[in-house]
Amino acid sequence: MSFVSDASFVLDTKSWLLLQALQEDGRAPLKVLAAKVGLSIPSTTERLRRLQESGVVRNIVAQLEPARAGYSVQAVVGITVFQPGKKQLLDKLRTMPQVIECHHVAGADSYLMTVVARDLADLEQFLGSINMFGETRTSIVFSTPIPRRGLQPPGAP
Repeated sequence: MSFVSDASFVLDTKSWLLLQALQEDGRAPLKVLAAKVGLSIPSTTERLRRLQESGVVRNIVAQLEPARAGYSVQAVVGITVFQPGKKQLLDKLRTMPQVIECHHVAGADSYLMTVVARDLADLEQFLGSINMFGETRTSIVFSTPIPRRGLQPPGAP
């Protein structure tokens, strides 16, 4: 089974095995990745290079535990912003370390973002710093029963 990621690169079963292995452990040595995929080390290296060049693999990063890194509060914040203020808001959000991701969405909100804060006072200060751009709605995260997980091949069970 294969999937086209762009006009020049096809994600076949071996590519998906490599992607899944990388998502499980981005620090795995090439020898381990090659064994999981069933390819030689040079073939695995070449496949990984092509996955990176095609943009399928954007980067390989460490996943941090916010609470253990000093951020005891996580929240999902929605904000409704009218067109003239969108660029200004995004420019500001890009400089704010509390914002760990931001999505431009359809619906009542213009943007939904995941935010971390040291404590509730820090979250309140963050919200106050963006309120000039529009109305916010904030949901505090109590727990994450399904953490962000790796992608699977489209149509996989």
